[in-house]
Order: sequence, then structure tokens, then C-alpha cells
Amino acid sequence: MTVEKRLEELRIILPPPSESLGSYVPAILARNIVYLSGVVPLRNKKVIAGKFGKDFNLGNGKEIAELCALQLISNLKEAIGDLDKVKQIVKIEGFINSTAEFTEQSKVMNVLSDFIAKIFDNNGKGKHSRTAIGVISLPVGASMEVSAIVELY
Repeated sequence: MTVEKRLEELRIILPPPSESLGSYVPAILARNIVYLSGVVPLRNKKVIAGKFGKDFNLGNGKEIAELCALQLISNLKEAIGDLDKVKQIVKIEGFINSTAEFTEQSKVMNVLSDFIAKIFDNNGKGKHSRTAIGVISLPVGASMEVSAIVELY
């Protein structure tokens, strides 16, 4: 099954690709590797700001992780055209804006990892290495920021 068909089956509509808000580009293709810049969760074109452990928990933070995953996939599609060119999601780095007491950053990233795997699970290409880091602050107060490295055929 193609990735596009999988998205249809899951009734997932990708958001528009990110626009650069600074001195960077959303994606760089180097040989057969795509480096995706960090994305933040957007709802109705507005950043979802706040902290895990104060404003969000694992339950109400699920949407935040899934929105970041969708934005990454949208930026990837914009960069390569056809999502079936993906050979492997290699690595995802996650930065979770959280209080000092919040220690479940890896569980927040599990939501994102599981969501990516559900979409790209043809022959395990959605499985990836990962980093989950709690931070005290992110640009514009974003609740989360994620980036990725993807290998293409």
C-alpha cells in the first residue's frame, strides 16, 4: 500500500507545508538524505504554546505530538514530492517544553513515534531512532518542537 493510500485509509489530511520564519529552510536534501528542520504544533495556523507538567499532560498532549508529526510529514512531502520515496525514517529529535517536575518526555515522544510508524509501517520504514529532551523554553513558547532525518530510495 502506498503512503498516500495509507493516509487516506487513516483519514489523515496533511496541513500545508511550513514556511520559513527565519534564516533556515524547512528541508534540505543531501544525496539520499532529507534533513527536516524543527516544527512546532499548529492549530488553525497558531502555535500551541505552553508547558507539559503545567498546561499539558500525556492525555491532552497527544494532539500536540500528532500535529508535529503531521507537519514533519507535510514538509517531507513538499521536499520530495512522493512519500513512497521514503526508505527509512532514520531519526526524530523531540524537544518538549516542560516543567522541572515533568519527566515523561519519552512518553510524549512515544505518541509521535507510534503515529509516524502507523503511517510509514511498510516493512518497518517508520521505525526510527529518537531523542526526547525536556527544555525550559522553546521559540514563541511552543509546547514542543521536533526535527527528523529521513533516508530515500
